[in-house]
Amino acid sequence: MNAEQMTLYSGASKGAEAEFGLWAEAYGIQEVNFSFPGHPNARQRGLHELTPDELLRGDVNLTYVSRLLSRNYIGKGETFRRVLQTIFHIVNHSREVFVVGDIQEDQTVRGGTGWGAEFAKLNNKRLYVFDQVQDGWFVWNVKTWERQERVAIREAHFAGLGTRQLRPNGSKAVEALFRDTMVQ
Repeated sequence: MNAEQMTLYSGASKGAEAEFGLWAEAYGIQEVNFSFPGHPNARQRGLHELTPDELLRGDVNLTYVSRLLSRNYIGKGETFRRVLQTIFHIVNHSREVFVVGDIQEDQTVRGGTGWGAEFAKLNNKRLYVFDQVQDGWFVWNVKTWERQERVAIREAHFAGLGTRQLRPNGSKAVEALFRDTMVQ
């Protein structure tokens, strides 16, 4: 697989998503950055602003998401709902998902990023999380997380999601992901 065959699907937000986009661009990988009207975007390359109809296709019941992630997202507002709708499109277009965030004791990932990880699980996508606290990559094996020494992108259509609070180790992990993939 070469860069011309690959597409990163992401959300153009600051932090992890911007980092994924930075490295995709550096290696000549196409980007599709889903967003919505009024959202502050850190990436402009490959920006696709979702229409109201497209956003509606990604709608999800907040009670369901709250229960699935053991958190309360009821009443979070329209912006939060649109973020979740956007994540639907990012994960739906990909064959594997890479996330930068923090894995919680209940096996979910912290924050809105957690919906992306759970949606990937529900859709049987290969899912990797770089846990910034544990300083390592983990792969979901249907029941639990397994630590990985090294990860690489194996699918031409892949997603890059994650926290807006990107730490230096998370940034280095994304860089290494692209480097290790493109050097093979």
